[in-house]
Amino acid sequence: MIVEQSKQIISEVNKAFIGRNDIVEKVLMTIYAGGHVLLEDCPGVGKTTLAIAFSHALGLSSKRIQFTPDTLPSDITGFTAFNRETNKFEYREGAANCQLLLADEINRTSPKTQSALLEVMEEHTITVDGETHVLPAPFICIATQNPLGSAGTQPLPQSQIDRFMVCLSIGYPTLENQMKIINAQRYNNPIEDIHTVASAQNLLEVQNYLTSVRMADSVLAYAIRLCEETRTHPLVELGISPRGVSALVKMARANAILRERNYVVPQDVKDVFKDVAAHRMILDSKARYAECVFGCLRASSGTASAGKNRRHDGAGDFAGYSEKNQTDTDGGVIRYVEESVKLCAYYAGAADFAGAVQQAVSACHIAAAGGGG
Repeated sequence: MIVEQSKQIISEVNKAFIGRNDIVEKVLMTIYAGGHVLLEDCPGVGKTTLAIAFSHALGLSSKRIQFTPDTLPSDITGFTAFNRETNKFEYREGAANCQLLLADEINRTSPKTQSALLEVMEEHTITVDGETHVLPAPFICIATQNPLGSAGTQPLPQSQIDRFMVCLSIGYPTLENQMKIINAQRYNNPIEDIHTVASAQNLLEVQNYLTSVRMADSVLAYAIRLCEETRTHPLVELGISPRGVSALVKMARANAILRERNYVVPQDVKDVFKDVAAHRMILDSKARYAECVFGCLRASSGTASAGKNRRHDGAGDFAGYSEKNQTDTDGGVIRYVEESVKLCAYYAGAADFAGAVQQAVSACHIAAAGGGG
């Protein structure tokens, strides 16, 4: 029943959001896992369309707030106002008083306003003037943001980034998919054709069922070890938090459900690890330098992937990471390049993992022999 319902939801969303079925699946998995989604990409690739399509297909009460530099915290949380007729203060609801909140261009507003979402996303409550208001269940926040460096953007605090279960990048559509998008919009807005195929009660049942999906201790230990590796890796300043470990486990269970299993295998963890981990990690300057070198090599060899988010490069597949270089302290730039390539090969889209490592290391040897910096 869950699988059939999931297929219906994905089919409805795909009417308006064309060409990235994998992104649709991951957003649905996040909703099943009870988490929040951060869509980070350049303008015009369908971030808002994806969020609105889900609100229509899931049949949840939804609100949308467009963040601007003058957006106030009370616009999100609501406020109390004096009612002269009743001679009492009354609470006026804000944008967050709903089941699905679309926070559009979240990084265009001030840090003070951004922080208004912290309690909302974690506790699913709103406190105004000492009075706490419980949000309707389930509560889901789908936020979009433009890449850092775009005009008028301000970085989200790390505490808020950590509250997003996954961070996804859509990228540019292919030629064929762009033709499908244009043809679908020829006569009307495809969002108007989306039918409601689920309800809040359906989602709550799936979220409750998620806890019964079996996860062996060995698989759980594997997931935890991956996250612990990010905390001790020499190229990572900030690793994955315990909240991130919990998110990884929940997403692995949700991935198993969509694969028609009631148990988790290591591949489930690997399938969602990058989306859960990348935005939580902060690399040190050496790793960023190494990634810059690899980025040049990637571009020159034609292995660059369109639409990748520069902020998250280098936060890739720890599952394939080898520890053999951790004890080597004399490798200099070559070691850092090799480590960085291993760290980000999956995320960067390198087709030939071993070849990418060797290419980067060889380039450093050539530069050193030729007196290059």
